[in-house]
Amino acid sequence: MNATLTAAAQRSEAVEERTGGCLCGRVRFTAQGPAVFPHTCECDHCQKLGGTPVMWWVGFKTITWIGEGGEPTWYETFPGEAKRGFCPTCGSRVAAIDSGIPEMGINVMALDDTSGEDLVPIHASFRDNAVRWLPSVAKTAPTTAS
Repeated sequence: MNATLTAAAQRSEAVEERTGGCLCGRVRFTAQGPAVFPHTCECDHCQKLGGTPVMWWVGFKTITWIGEGGEPTWYETFPGEAKRGFCPTCGSRVAAIDSGIPEMGINVMALDDTSGEDLVPIHASFRDNAVRWLPSVAKTAPTTAS
């Protein structure tokens, strides 16, 4: 009986799936699962890599690389601890892998649809490094959507 209930419960759960990719379209992906810890980052590395004062990240449990370019090219920002993925053709920053974090980070702007409430940043990393003229994300508590 438990097996039947478990199977029924599994069928009723909707699989969350999003698509995204780089500017030129060579690196494409499907992100599966709920969005985890949407946040902005104002660290030196994100500023240099993104060419912007702030980057917007979110984690997903499963990423499948579906584009003709396959996986992005990985650059170790912190050797042995963190890698950032980018398209070798157009240079778009699309992903991040950080040791000790089970989800893969996705640059939210690489998603095809960035309108989900579950993508609204709930935290800003490295606030002390923020440019003085741009307001940082307010400290907020996660909602049931994030």
